[in-house]
Amino acid sequence: MPVKLVHVLDLESGNLRSLSNALNKLGYEVQWIKQPSDGLDDAQTLIFPGVGNFGHFVSELHARGFVEPLKKYIASGRRIMGICVGLQTFFAGSSESPGVKGLGLIPASLQKFDTTKKSVPHIGWNSAAAVTKDTEGLYGLRENSKYYYIHSYRADIDIPLEHGWTVAVCDYKGEKFVGALQKANVFATQFHPEKSGVAGLRVLKEFLEGQRLSFSSSSLQIQSLKSNLGLTKRVIACLDVRANDDGDLVVTKGDQYDVREKSTTTSTTANDAGGKVRNLGKPVELAERYYLEGADEVTFLNITSFKNCPLADTPMLEILRKTSETVFVPLTIGGGIRDIVDPDGTKISALDVASTYFASGADKVSIGSDAVIAAEFFYQNGQTLTGTTAMETISRAYGAQAVVVSVDPKRVYVKSPSDTTHHVIPTSQLGPNGEEYAWYQCTIKGGRETRDLDVRQLVIAVEKMGAGEILLNCIDKDGTNSGFDLELIQDVKDAISIPVIASSGAGKPEHFLQVFEQTTTDAALGAGMFHRGEYKVGDVKDYLSQHGLLVRNEVENNV
Repeated sequence: MPVKLVHVLDLESGNLRSLSNALNKLGYEVQWIKQPSDGLDDAQTLIFPGVGNFGHFVSELHARGFVEPLKKYIASGRRIMGICVGLQTFFAGSSESPGVKGLGLIPASLQKFDTTKKSVPHIGWNSAAAVTKDTEGLYGLRENSKYYYIHSYRADIDIPLEHGWTVAVCDYKGEKFVGALQKANVFATQFHPEKSGVAGLRVLKEFLEGQRLSFSSSSLQIQSLKSNLGLTKRVIACLDVRANDDGDLVVTKGDQYDVREKSTTTSTTANDAGGKVRNLGKPVELAERYYLEGADEVTFLNITSFKNCPLADTPMLEILRKTSETVFVPLTIGGGIRDIVDPDGTKISALDVASTYFASGADKVSIGSDAVIAAEFFYQNGQTLTGTTAMETISRAYGAQAVVVSVDPKRVYVKSPSDTTHHVIPTSQLGPNGEEYAWYQCTIKGGRETRDLDVRQLVIAVEKMGAGEILLNCIDKDGTNSGFDLELIQDVKDAISIPVIASSGAGKPEHFLQVFEQTTTDAALGAGMFHRGEYKVGDVKDYLSQHGLLVRNEVENNV
């Protein structure tokens, strides 16, 4: 049987492994093109993926001599597909990088989303519905399917339509933009098909097979887009991963971050004093289960140090590699994203650490304690950016959307706002002595050490340093199954414009409904309730859907 081959442009962007895994699943072998001489002239089907900053990406395209060969390839009539920044490169430019010229197939420039009424980046599952009178559809797109977007800049639909492109529109809280487009041999998606589950695999499959389906209706006008075509509520499964006492990596869950079982012995040894590490399953197997149940994202938080092994041998890398072969939704990895020194003395920057995780299948990296330290220095330095923090260097290379900051605050009650210099909120959850106010103190080292920094100071600082999303935990709520800290979540949402993931305290589907209805959070995360088998991810989504919230529900296995 002849090998099915597809050529992929390799500019070392963060989604290459994910894309390769998706193509392998569809039965295709990937041939990478790092330079025009690597086989571009022989390619019949080319995929042009990209993530991150427009200017950084296009500059790399110019530096490697790809611009003219790509234009020649397109003019030859051979099929090409652009993904995310790959789509953006087909435009003349972007306000993200003034003065940097794209390929210019479409004479328009991309603009940043309006941040006054919504979170930016636009992160999550949204639609791509056709808005053209052409009866020929775009590869694999379905009106009722959802696709994964993660970007801050968007292309208006008017100019592509005026120049004969078939366009699929996406609507983000009133701003309509290009979700996908097609003209002759050129096809492109702003969303990531390799991270869009079965819906995205279908898009890739039909592009590779050259099969464009006809529209189910003669024309979909923009004004008639249905209400179910907007951004869904994201439900995320989180897996805390650490080594147990036997050295095996397991998924665990703590109570106020204590992940050991309560000891029933009188032993005073270090391990026995707190009982054994709570083992709730194997990371790769659980991640795949949650994907099949409908999780919109999967987050791994590495809570083991791995101090005695080189970066290249870090066990979490193998977990990512294996998980990304079967899980086609976004993967976030947290823990250890900082400047490190390998056992042989080799210094490795936070950017290089992140790049290694991206190359192993991660889509986003989560930074915890180092973000707190960086924020403290930010204020000590007169709120001046150094350009050298992990958040700044990673976001410059991969875009802010690839950088998550994981926050671990705890409540500090005060009788009056004048009792502290920190940002205080009135609370309905009174303190032990009837205190009616509280501030949220940042912690580091897994909650073991407190800092003189409040959560509002932290999130404002890290947004300026390039973070694209906040994973908002709460030590007081962790492991309680009593619901999210709604006051904390809304206070953080009011302080920043980047998306917030609500975390800590979820114990039943009702808690997800509460946080989505009573706060403006962008996503909500569950852990123990899923690990223990008390509820499935699908149970939460069904409950949200029954109460009128929009969720992604296309999770069948067949493409």
